[in-house]
Formats: sequence, structure tokens, C-alpha cells
Amino acid sequence: MRLQVARIGKPHGIRGEVTVQVLTDVPDDRFAPGEVLHVIDGPVKTLTVTKSRWNKTILLVDFAEIKDRNMAETFRQAHLEIEVTGEEESASDEWYEHELLDLKVIHDGKQVGVITALRTNPAQDLLVFKDLNGEEVYLPFVDEFVPDVDPEAGTVTITPPAGLLELNQGEEEK
Repeated sequence: MRLQVARIGKPHGIRGEVTVQVLTDVPDDRFAPGEVLHVIDGPVKTLTVTKSRWNKTILLVDFAEIKDRNMAETFRQAHLEIEVTGEEESASDEWYEHELLDLKVIHDGKQVGVITALRTNPAQDLLVFKDLNGEEVYLPFVDEFVPDVDPEAGTVTITPPAGLLELNQGEEEK
């Protein structure tokens, strides 16, 4: 199984170095020299990391296959994935976005929406779902508000703070 770890951004400099939007908790491991990443929507199938470095909060990566700025530009917006084993995935109680997408959101025994995204933030992750009216709802992805995730049953049980599910409703719906 593959896991998305980054999206390539704009070129940095003239020698082929690129910025990447990091989508992994362990970027130093994923972008260590010699790591091979699978490319989605790019001109080649794999890229090999030669070096990576942080420039403040931006990760800059140099790949063996990208020789100059013009070539780097052809990779803009390409997604990078790694191959993971089932053991690596099940060894933690963390969830990846692809595992949560399209799960039914359950509150008080009733479906109140469907998961559409997981936003990773420095403070805490946000679970994003569309409610039954098609409105987007953001819920902190913490045990207090999301006590149960059951991919086999296709559900995520939530206990949101009072009023959260009513925030987007018009006056006539309340």
C-alpha cells in the first residue's frame, strides 16, 4: 500500500531543488538521502532524494533525477508517495487521510455527515466532513470529540461541542 507524504511546490534556485508541502509526521525519515519516492502526476515514476534541508518552515529537497530549474518546474503539484507495509500502518493508533475519507460521521446514533478531508495543523488535526445539508464542518480530531474510528464498519463516532453542528444552519432550520 502507498501513503502520500508530500506535494512538490515551486523550484528553489537554478539547480533543481524544489519546495515540498510535507504531509507526513516524519519528514526527516521520508526525505533522507537515498529514499525513493513514487511520483503521482509527474514526468517520471520515482525520485531519489540526494539531500533535504529546512529553510525556516519550508522543506527543500534535491532529487537525483531533477537536474535544473526547468525540469523542476515540470514536477510542480506532483504528489509523492512511499510504499508502506501493513505492519507499519497497524503499529500506530494514528489515522491517515485515505483511511478516513468517505466514512460516515455518527452522532447520537444517527448519521450527520461524511468525512471529506483531514487537515493537519501544528496545534492539532481537524476532521472535515460534509453535513447532511452539504455544509463543511471542521472538528478537532482529538479523543474528546472523536472517541471512535471504525473503518471496518465505515463509521466515525463524534461527540462535538454543543452547537457545533448547528453553526452553519440558517435561522429557519434551527
